[in-house]
Amino acid sequence: MFMGTGSDVGKSLLVAGLCRALANRGLRVAPFKPQNMSNNAAVTEDGGEIGRAQALQARAARRAPVTAMNPVLLKPELETGSQVVVRGQRRASMSARSYWAERGQLMPEVLAAFRELADEVDVVLVEGAGSASEVNLRHNDIANFGFAQAAGVPVVLVGDIERGGVIASIAGTFAVIDPADAALIRASLINKFQGDPTLFADGIAFLAQRTGVPCLGPVPWFADAARLPAEDVLGLKGSIGARDGGYVIAVPQLPRIANFDDLDPLRAEPGVTVVLVQPGEAMPRQADLIILPGSKATRGDLAALRANGWDIDIAAHHRAGGQVLGICGGYQMLGKSIADPEGLEGAPGVSEGLGLLDVATVLTPVKQLRVEAATHVATGMAISGYHMHMGVTEGPDRQRPFAHVSGVPEGAISADGRVAGTYLHGLFAADGFRRALLGHVASPDLAYEAGIEAVLDALAAHLETHLDIDALLGLAEPVRSHP
Repeated sequence: MFMGTGSDVGKSLLVAGLCRALANRGLRVAPFKPQNMSNNAAVTEDGGEIGRAQALQARAARRAPVTAMNPVLLKPELETGSQVVVRGQRRASMSARSYWAERGQLMPEVLAAFRELADEVDVVLVEGAGSASEVNLRHNDIANFGFAQAAGVPVVLVGDIERGGVIASIAGTFAVIDPADAALIRASLINKFQGDPTLFADGIAFLAQRTGVPCLGPVPWFADAARLPAEDVLGLKGSIGARDGGYVIAVPQLPRIANFDDLDPLRAEPGVTVVLVQPGEAMPRQADLIILPGSKATRGDLAALRANGWDIDIAAHHRAGGQVLGICGGYQMLGKSIADPEGLEGAPGVSEGLGLLDVATVLTPVKQLRVEAATHVATGMAISGYHMHMGVTEGPDRQRPFAHVSGVPEGAISADGRVAGTYLHGLFAADGFRRALLGHVASPDLAYEAGIEAVLDALAAHLETHLDIDALLGLAEPVRSHP
C-alpha cells in the first residue's frame, strides 16, 4: 500500500506506473483505493463508477475497470457534503461530519472488494488517500492505516521532494502516528526528484537510520505525467491553456466541475489553446468555442456561473456568432430550466437556465451509468463516450440531436446550429470526431488514446530504471484469509 506524507505526492502516478511495469513482467496486477474523493469519475465494466485515477491504473494494468477497485467514492456536492458512492452506486448524500462519524460501517464492504480483487490477481497495489499523518482522522479510518491494519497490508510511505522538507515530512510521519501503524511501514520512497541524485545520498541514509526502514529512490521527475488524465482539477491550472494555439476554447472553472478530463484531448492539440477561466476573470473575447463542462451540483454551479458574470459573457459570445457546447451538467445549464423536485443536489426548487437551448431538465434520483458507442449527427463520425448523470432533458431542440446512440437521438442543437448539448463524456478522445470538430487546426497526427498508452509504457520504463521494483515486490505479503 502506497501512502503519502501529503496529498499530491504522486501516489496515483506511482501505482499506475507500477501496474504497467508488473503487467509487462507477466504478472496479473490490479489497483485498489479503499476510499477516494473526486468528481472526476469513470464508468466501469460492471455498470458503476470509480475514481478516474483507478480507471487509469486499471488501464495501465491491462484490466477492465470494475467497482471493486474503488469501493467508496466521495463526490463533493456542497462545501460541507458529498455524494457517497459505494461499489459504484450512489448510496446517499451526507455532510462531512456525518460521513466521518459513520464511515467505519463501510469497512466490511471495503475489505470484501479488496479480497475479491486479490482472489483474481497476483499483486494488488493499494493507494492511500491524502496524508497518512492525519491523526485527527484516524478513528473509523477506512482509507489509510485503518484499512491497512484491517487487511494486514504492508505500507510504503511516499514523500514529495519538490515541496521541500521531505526528510522532515517522512520522519515526522513516523513521529506522530500510532506505533502500531508505524510498524506497518516497510519502506519510504522519495518522489519527484530533480537534479543529481547522488546529492541526496546522505538524506537516504539519514531516513533509513531515523525510521528503521529502507528509503527507496529517489524517483526522478516524470515530465510526461502532464499528458495523463488528472484527477484533481487543481492540477490543470499549471498546464491548461499553456500553448499559443490559433483556436481558443474557453471553459469556466465551476466550483464543482466534474469529469474535466473530457478536455484532455483538446489540450493535447498543438493548434488549440484551452483556457480554464478562473473565478473573477472574464471569458476571453477571442474564444472560438465555449464549453460548459460537467458539474456535480448543476444548480449550484449555474448560480456560481451567474455570480461571475459568465452568463453575460456567454450570451455576448453567442450573439457575436460564437459556438457553445454543453456537456452533461453544462448541457442542462444551457436549457430553459433545471428542476430538482426531490432536493437531490440541495434544497428542492427550480433554477432558470441560460436559455440558449429550448429544453428543460428534471433531476431524478436514478443515475445513468453506461458506456456508449455513438455517431455524431453533423459529421457522421464515431464517438466512444459514457453517460454519468442524473436527470431527464426534453424539449423542441431535442428534435435536432447532437448524436445517435444505437439509433436513438441524444443531446440537442439550437435552431441556429451554434449551441449544442450532450450527455456524452469522453467524446473528444475519438480522433476522427475531434478533427472534424476542429477542422484545419486539428493535428492529423495526434492519436490520443495511443498517446496515453505510450506514456504509460514510458512511465513503467522510468520506474524500472530508477526504482528497485524487485525490492518492492519483496515487501508484499499474502492477503489474509477471509474471516
